Parts: sequence; C-alpha cells; structure tokens
Amino acid sequence: MPDSHTFAPKTVTIESGETVIWTNESDIQHTVTAYGDEVPNDAAYFASGGFGSERAARNRISEGLIAPGEAYEHQFDRPGTYGYYCIPHESSGMVGTVRVE
Repeated sequence: MPDSHTFAPKTVTIESGETVIWTNESDIQHTVTAYGDEVPNDAAYFASGGFGSERAARNRISEGLIAPGEAYEHQFDRPGTYGYYCIPHESSGMVGTVRVE
C-alpha cells in the first residue's frame, strides 16, 4: 500500500493532450491542487473541486476533497511543468509535478 501522504509517482511526464487521473488509494481524503504560480501562463488552472484559482481551492477545501476510492482527472493541453499539492498534507510533503511535452 502506498504512503497515504505521497503522490505516486511524484513526477509524471506526458504528451500534450493527455489526461492524468489521480486515484485516492489511501484511507483518508486528499486534494489535487495546482500551485497558481506553477501553471504555465497560457494553461488552464486545475484543482479537484473544479476551482479556477489556488485561492478559491484553499478557501473552500472541503469542496475539493477526494474521498478514498474516488478519482480526479485533468487533461493537459499546453506543454510545460505543473506543480501541485494536497492542501491538508502539503506540510507533510505531499507534492507532485506533471511535465507536459
């Protein structure tokens, strides 16, 4: 069983147009929340809960929680490097990166 405070893999490299699916395989709730300053300028912001900004995601965390066994997905249409994290477990190092080529 993976560590419940880790994205696995921590870094993933995909082609533009592909979709990443995050599935919560732990027994606690998590979020997938992009760092607003780690999304390329011409790319769409992403966060579980469908928020349009990091501030909105942080302000309404309960709406973005992914329950155990549930999933969140996002299609990446622009090349670049995207940093993201889990709001409740960011301080535990639950961060990740999507590289889009």
